[in-house]
Amino acid sequence: MAGRAGPTTAERRGAGSAPSRPSRPRRPRLPRALRAPRVRLLIVLVLVLAVLAGGGAWVFYGSPWLRVERVTTSGTVVLKPHEVREIAGVPVGEPLISVDSGAIEERLRRKLPRIDSVDVVRSWPHGIALKVTERTPVLLIEKGGKFIEVDAKGVRFATVEKAPKGTPLLEMATDPSGSAAASLRRFDAARLRREAVRVVAALPGAVAADTRTVKVRSYDSISLRLRDDRTVMWGSGDKGRAKAEALAGLMKAVPKARHFDVSVPTAPASSAS
Repeated sequence: MAGRAGPTTAERRGAGSAPSRPSRPRRPRLPRALRAPRVRLLIVLVLVLAVLAGGGAWVFYGSPWLRVERVTTSGTVVLKPHEVREIAGVPVGEPLISVDSGAIEERLRRKLPRIDSVDVVRSWPHGIALKVTERTPVLLIEKGGKFIEVDAKGVRFATVEKAPKGTPLLEMATDPSGSAAASLRRFDAARLRREAVRVVAALPGAVAADTRTVKVRSYDSISLRLRDDRTVMWGSGDKGRAKAEALAGLMKAVPKARHFDVSVPTAPASSAS
């Protein structure tokens, strides 16, 4: 049987070469006559967008249509609406979009401490609304025949001639030379005011209505004087809910008691004298 002839020249060339990859189809190029209109269309679109952007900017900033014409105020209780508007200094006649609401809010809080928060709202097309939340006094500090109001955050925010009805007095009876000296070095007056506020916030409704004075000797020594000269030793502002429940139960069980101690709510006590 005759042997097979050796590989041909073509086979030898193909043996060491990688298989050829299929060529990618070329994207058909548009004829020059069609490319020119596309360029012109793109230029037109850019010009239209530029005109629209410029026109929009003019509408908001340059036209007379979207300018401040009125300023309204809501949420005031003690403050007068005209007083708030005057301090706000909203630029009437200026473009509504350019009003600096942050600056107005900062100015109102700084010059009117009674304001707890304020929202400056654009009311399109011509209005600015000032939505005010005033601080509410929960305690009073008597000084020189007047009353300093203290809010729920312990912030002293206003001085008034007449005490608001139903708001107890805060008496700071701290003695830096006494047994509470170490506590006073750790807790300053602002912290002690906040503790007094925590106590008032935890009081049962009936007790809160009867509270006349909150007396603070130290962080751990806060007491109440109620109507008819009844007293409550509350202790610190901690465990307020447990103390409130203990006090309510104690007052129900011993209605004729004059003095109550809930500083340790698990072991409340009362006495008639």
